[in-house]
Amino acid sequence: MRRLILFASGLLAACTPGGLASSNSGAWIAATTITVNLTLEAPSSTAYGTSGGYAPAVTVVPVGSTIRFVNTDGFAHTATLIPGASSFPPGSPFTASALTQAGTAISQPWSTGSLAAGAASQTITIDRAGVYLYGCFYHYGAPMRGAIVAQ
Repeated sequence: MRRLILFASGLLAACTPGGLASSNSGAWIAATTITVNLTLEAPSSTAYGTSGGYAPAVTVVPVGSTIRFVNTDGFAHTATLIPGASSFPPGSPFTASALTQAGTAISQPWSTGSLAAGAASQTITIDRAGVYLYGCFYHYGAPMRGAIVAQ
């Protein structure tokens, strides 16, 4: 009977925002959606180079959660993965493909596409631990760059 109650509780929680997700150890952890704000935030120094434009500049998240980018600025922005980077490249690494929404997993190539003022992106699932650097197609040199640390 106890197993049935735990199973039913897990099913109900997994179907609700902020519910539960299974970790690799089989334990249940709270699933959350973290919002990263796209705005022309002042530049700051990070372990990966100069960051700016995203709040927070470095977002630390648990595996199993999701991230959504919200543009509260008056200009269009993107948040686009810089694949395999351990520091921010000096010049923009993006092509026009960054302007099209793609991907839903942090460990695969993804981009929010061009987000107009007030728009929100697709959710991106944090499916693997690691450091993921990203930036804005339009304002990379501003420097509009950020990092996601998944653990």
